[in-house]
Amino acid sequence: MRGWLAFSLANIPVNLQITRFYEPGFAQDLKPFYPAKTVPAILHTDGSVWTDSLAIIEELASRHPQSGLLPDNPAERAAARSLMAEMHSGFLALRSDCPMNTRTAYTQTPVSAAVKVDLDRLESLWSKRSGTWLFGAYSAVDAYFAPVAARIAGYSLPVSEQAQTYVDAHPRSTNFRQFRALGLSFDEQSTYRRDYHEKPWPGPALLDAQATSRTDSVNKACPYSGKAVHDFLEFKGKVYGFGNPRCRDKTVIDPEAWPAFMALAT
Repeated sequence: MRGWLAFSLANIPVNLQITRFYEPGFAQDLKPFYPAKTVPAILHTDGSVWTDSLAIIEELASRHPQSGLLPDNPAERAAARSLMAEMHSGFLALRSDCPMNTRTAYTQTPVSAAVKVDLDRLESLWSKRSGTWLFGAYSAVDAYFAPVAARIAGYSLPVSEQAQTYVDAHPRSTNFRQFRALGLSFDEQSTYRRDYHEKPWPGPALLDAQATSRTDSVNKACPYSGKAVHDFLEFKGKVYGFGNPRCRDKTVIDPEAWPAFMALAT
């Protein structure tokens, strides 16, 4: 999640290769990214391979200093880097007890003493912000905390009202919604499910759209790639076309997450 959010935030084009943990093809999928042994991993056009989300974000910020990934103010930039480093190496109880899952949300999640320590630390770190995000505009440090914010939201973990405001901002953000829509376009992996009481995902209500066999689309070019359309969805009684099934499916899941589509549909 963090690597994808960073590229999206900086508006840097990237070709995605999707792989899945705990499945036989995982190691094979990583071979072009050697020496990477896990994800995210970046194979740059210059031939270099970047591994580990923290290194990826730092390299992106280095190569694209005007991207907004890190604060311009030196003191804030140093603080942001410290927060990302702590997030990177910490909060292991929260991450272990509450596996990342943006497909399903739960209530009545048991909270261990170790998880409570992690939640208290997050509250302390987030308490110093003055607005919605940690350093003014959304930046890489917010992307870095998105996975734990998603856990707090998705597992209904107890935090203060101030911390909950920060947590709630993540599922509402466009970048987060796009990431979630991409993930939901793939089949569920049962590894991430828990036997807790389920509840609706705590984000904005999704607009209704369906894949369709109709081909009478109002557009002839995909709103994302500009290529000829081959796959279609129906939205508010009209048909819209896309260049491939993945573009259609991510839009079906959350039409409002994709500004290019909404500009076409309104």
